[in-house]
Amino acid sequence: MSENPEEKLIAVARHIAKTLGHTDNALTDDILQIFSNFDNRFREKLTGTLSVTETLEQTLKTIDRRVSRYLTVDDPIWSNSGDASLFLAVVDDLIAVIREGSLTADDSAVIVLDRAEDLLQQCMFRLEEEFKRLIQRGGVEFEFSDDVAGGDSSGCVDSDSDEDNRFDDGFDDRSDEFNVPVAHPVTDYNVTIDSLPSSTINDLHQISNRMVTAGYGKECSLAYSNCRRDFIEESLSRLGFLGLQNVNKPLVDDDNDIEIEKWIKAVNMAVRVIYPSEQRLCDRVFGYSTSAAAAAADLSFMDTCRVSVMELLNFANGIAMGSRAPERLFKILDVYEAVKALLPEFEVLFSGHYCLFLKNEAVGVWKRLGESIRGIFVELENLIQRDPVKAAVPGGGLHPITRYVMNYLRAACSRPTLKQVFDDYVEQSSTSSSLSVQIAWIMDVLENNLESKSKAYRDPALSSVFMMNNGRYIVKKVKDDELGSLLGDDWIRKQTSGVRQHHVNYQRSSWHKILNTLKLDNNNSSSSSNLASKALKDKLKLFNSQFIEICRNQSTWVIFDEQLRDELKISVAGTLLPAYRNFLGRFHNLQDIGKYADKHVKFTIEDVEARIDGLFQATAVAGNGRK
Repeated sequence: MSENPEEKLIAVARHIAKTLGHTDNALTDDILQIFSNFDNRFREKLTGTLSVTETLEQTLKTIDRRVSRYLTVDDPIWSNSGDASLFLAVVDDLIAVIREGSLTADDSAVIVLDRAEDLLQQCMFRLEEEFKRLIQRGGVEFEFSDDVAGGDSSGCVDSDSDEDNRFDDGFDDRSDEFNVPVAHPVTDYNVTIDSLPSSTINDLHQISNRMVTAGYGKECSLAYSNCRRDFIEESLSRLGFLGLQNVNKPLVDDDNDIEIEKWIKAVNMAVRVIYPSEQRLCDRVFGYSTSAAAAAADLSFMDTCRVSVMELLNFANGIAMGSRAPERLFKILDVYEAVKALLPEFEVLFSGHYCLFLKNEAVGVWKRLGESIRGIFVELENLIQRDPVKAAVPGGGLHPITRYVMNYLRAACSRPTLKQVFDDYVEQSSTSSSLSVQIAWIMDVLENNLESKSKAYRDPALSSVFMMNNGRYIVKKVKDDELGSLLGDDWIRKQTSGVRQHHVNYQRSSWHKILNTLKLDNNNSSSSSNLASKALKDKLKLFNSQFIEICRNQSTWVIFDEQLRDELKISVAGTLLPAYRNFLGRFHNLQDIGKYADKHVKFTIEDVEARIDGLFQATAVAGNGRK
């Protein structure tokens, strides 16, 4: 009967092992290791009487000899692809030995396993060094390039490409201070940055896979983030953002518009391009083959982006924390719009376990910006209420606060975002109000303030002119504008009716007295001729003095709106001229006056018309059609 081939092979192995065992124990171990790696049955038959602990120690000695030269050499292991493959293979063996030994060894193997763990730790330290060196070398050698539109990384070309580069020259010259490559500003955010070569990414993945498998995922993530963080922060710095002093303090200087503009460009570049590209790189380096690898990728991405994300959000938070002076509204709206537009990206990018707090912080900043915007309108109300009644505006003209508030509200309401700020808050709070209600409150406060200011005029007619001017200005600003849509037609009709009432009040205060003077007493017709002529002469004399006084005063009054000015003149002429014409007719018919009547009449009908037309002449001096 022929001998089994397997038994022949085992016999040969035993003979070699026995022979070598008398001359070179190390070589014997190597042969045993070779056979055992081929088939565990050989180990069982070759070692025969060896215990599990002895077998584990034999294997560890072999691995120690294989790995020792890689742990002591100064040159980078990954400078030679063959050495890199051998080193990874021996690390795989060591991880497998520890895993198997932990499951099968008895208490006597604890010391051997401790030695194995120490050796594994040394291997991990060396892998971490190689990992860092690969990232740093890859970043220095690689310069990302053009046409990565649509998020297609295949559009990346090497730095010596002749194609037209969307990013100008790719990375800028490396920073003298940090020696890291940085990204140029872009306007098309639909791009992906491949900032490391594919070969380097593959090597990094091989290393991270071993480190994560060995339980050193956090160390690998820390090494990654420490190397990659400089790339992100220096890129944003070149965009003009990072490096600002005290970004978390309120901004109140006039030149902050420039810094806000830089911030908007930087945050869009970061959230739309840099962070997604970095997340993609993390995924490629760590992979998602296991939950541990996915956690390492999430941790790496968070720790890489955390500092720059918080600086960007702290800047926005500083804007929200600033004063609530009305003039800051538009700066805050700019920042609010930028953050709100990026919330979907924050939701996608930072939804992992480690990154979630960054998304929550972005949402918190967005809400605080909204609170600041709503607070500005409350402050505007307070400012209007506190605006003192100082000296009256000359000529009953347009008050500066009316012009300021109406132009401010028109500009504010032209931003669709403003309505969204209030609508979003209404959905979250039952005690909040919509923008239309808020604007109506402000208009009520303004009207009450103007009423108080109108009392500074001693002449009731001039007080009415003041209210007409300001009321008409308000109505004109509201009509055919977003303000009108917010306040509604009923509000506009009510305000227009108020202006008409002030018109009536003006005529009653100014011209009612003079119209009473021109009234004819029917008893005069039955009186003697001398008594009747004397009464009419007195009335005419009183009319002349009253008319002269009114015209002199009102020629210095102001009506900015040309249509309103014409309406007032037509209204005055329509009531005064018929009464004066009737009076003159009666006056000329008196017998004892007769042909001498003209020497008593100081103003003809034409003269009165001309005087009425000369009312409100200060308008031309003060400036027509104020904005």
